[in-house]
Amino acid sequence: MTSSVSVIHSDPDIMGGVPVFVGTRVPLRTLLDYLCGGEPLAEFLDDFPSVSREQAVTALRQAAQAMVDHARPA
Repeated sequence: MTSSVSVIHSDPDIMGGVPVFVGTRVPLRTLLDYLCGGEPLAEFLDDFPSVSREQAVTALRQAAQAMVDHARPA
């Protein structure tokens, strides 16, 4: 089940508006960089304990859904 509440927030007063996990200063891009670099989710969570597993998984699900929702038909 995907949460309808966003776990990512963008505010010009927080890191210049870079999308971050709610309640943290950890950019979503950091999670994506870890995963694209072959690091497991557990490594990211160990390195950024202010982000919960639930937040990370929800962010990935929401990002995947946004890609599907915005895909152009072939």
